[in-house]
Amino acid sequence: MKLGVKAAFAAEMAYARSAEATGDIALTKRHLERAHILGQRWYLAHVKTHFHMLRLALKQSDAKEARGQLVRLIGAAPFHMAGWVPVGNTGGADVSPTLPMPIPSDLQFYLEGHSLRKGLVMRGAVIAVLVAAYLLFRQ
Repeated sequence: MKLGVKAAFAAEMAYARSAEATGDIALTKRHLERAHILGQRWYLAHVKTHFHMLRLALKQSDAKEARGQLVRLIGAAPFHMAGWVPVGNTGGADVSPTLPMPIPSDLQFYLEGHSLRKGLVMRGAVIAVLVAAYLLFRQ
């Protein structure tokens, strides 16, 4: 994760924790969604936001949101491996997990220059190396 994006992601997560501590659930969700937009291209950050969304849903006894977050946590790995991430998606169960959405104007700066194609090439190279290592060393 690029340094600027990492700092912005960490700030949104901190804002979410602060809002939750004051009991402002709507603001907590808003900051988690913004963190999701910033972190969804990086697997661990992506999963972290969904985990916190799930935790918040369970705390609020929101069964629909909890189910949606479980589906997203399970689906995050295969979608990341395929390199398919719906740009700008806020990550909540109230939107389709496959729906690209506009990136808020104040977050666009952090995501400039991101290339889905470059990510796919990198994933392909990693998978090719892993498969080659497996084939060479299996016995």
